[in-house]
Amino acid sequence: MQKLNPNQIMPKRRKLPVVKKKAKDPHATGMGEPSIYHALVVIFLEFFAWGLLTNPMLTVLHETFPQHTFLMNGLVQGVKGILSFLSAPLLGALSDVWGRKSFLLLTVFFTCMPIPLMRVSPWWFFAIISVSGVFSVTFSIVFAYVADITSDAERSSAYGLVSATFAASLITSPALGTYLGAIYGDNFVIFLATAVALCDVLFILVAVPESLPEKVRKASWGASISWEQADPFAALRKVGQDYTVLLLCIAVFLSYLPEAGQYSCMFLYLRMVGGFKANQIPAYIALVGVLSVFAQTLLLGTLTRNIGAKHTIMVGLTCEMLELMWYGFGSEHWMMWAAGVIASVCSINYPAMSALVSSSANADNQGVVQGMVTGIRGLCNGLGPALFGFIFYFFDVNLDLPDSEDVDEGGAAEMPNPMGARIIAGPPFVFGSFLIIIAQLVTYFIPNSHSETSKSTSSTTVAKTHLSPQMSPRSSEDFTPLLLDMDDMSKDVVVVDLQNP
Repeated sequence: MQKLNPNQIMPKRRKLPVVKKKAKDPHATGMGEPSIYHALVVIFLEFFAWGLLTNPMLTVLHETFPQHTFLMNGLVQGVKGILSFLSAPLLGALSDVWGRKSFLLLTVFFTCMPIPLMRVSPWWFFAIISVSGVFSVTFSIVFAYVADITSDAERSSAYGLVSATFAASLITSPALGTYLGAIYGDNFVIFLATAVALCDVLFILVAVPESLPEKVRKASWGASISWEQADPFAALRKVGQDYTVLLLCIAVFLSYLPEAGQYSCMFLYLRMVGGFKANQIPAYIALVGVLSVFAQTLLLGTLTRNIGAKHTIMVGLTCEMLELMWYGFGSEHWMMWAAGVIASVCSINYPAMSALVSSSANADNQGVVQGMVTGIRGLCNGLGPALFGFIFYFFDVNLDLPDSEDVDEGGAAEMPNPMGARIIAGPPFVFGSFLIIIAQLVTYFIPNSHSETSKSTSSTTVAKTHLSPQMSPRSSEDFTPLLLDMDDMSKDVVVVDLQNP
């Protein structure tokens, strides 16, 4: 009897492909994989801490500079904004080199550092606030962090969620700060804000993981880098040559300049012109905050999907123009509430613009472009209050708070409306609405798709990129534009045999 070969009885087992697990970075810190929720917690805690100080800030500002409250507020914010404008691109470029986490820790720590000094020494408090503008660029680092972990399709909604979290932090914090201040005093509120800021710093230190992949970084902390690698102005010159990014930055400047001026005097304007009492201002902030959350989540996502990012920005700018017109010509109490409702809709501008700017940049330049946007906003934070202050001064309008003996129990000032019987109640707001019209004209010339301005570069870049079944475009040495049409890719991509590269 012939012996059978075992191989003839049982077929050969196919070798299963070996899936290589991604090795964990031994130097990685934080909890879990990087996600948008890490960024949301960082933003919420930082601005919740500052929101608690809304009323104490006004009180200390008036007590320290009783004769020139509005002027000194504009000066402090102006110095802070100019320093932010100069430093934001540099910090963004360095975060592209060394990663996001370290710069999140740096910006949050120095931004919140002035909080405990509010009662220790008001002069030191305002001096440190001015200097802290060098590091007050948390938004640019957070947006770069989000860009590292989201695809282009979901980036606009992710940025809207970050901005909505910022608005949510201001829904309850001013009212909570006012309530606790009335019961326990301003010192307790300052202590609470300091504790919240410290929790934010500890959260970044312990829980936030690094979002920028090691292969995308141009260097690591252990390696020496040249100034050419960290020089933000070299990157700015390259990014500034992009037609889309350039127009978007101009639109950001024109739209945020009146917005920054409005923020610097809004509380005083509501008190003096709108007839608001002290306890009504937190309610007003809460209403605008709640509506902004819905606008930056539901409305922003719906508009972006249906009409595109460019036309979403146009809708937001139109609402901002109407809001500024309403503030400028209205002086009745109910008009201010109606203008606040419109203001919540125009809050979609910043996340929509940031998403479009991000889509126009490569993966290794996210920190630079977001730093550009934050730097421009910082410059507006310096110029906006000065511009509004100058226009108020030119029209002989005094918005300084009255002395405590001139205020009744409800917090309403017992003095005539500083605008008198003028047709234009708020001249700076009307001027700002004309700037928004110019911003709309600039936005009109922005291409609907970034691929319209980068087809020639995208074809060569994609052809050079070696595709791998386990490698994303972010981890390759050459980076494709984040906005790239599939039709263009089908025409330009060189097919590579994955088994015989």
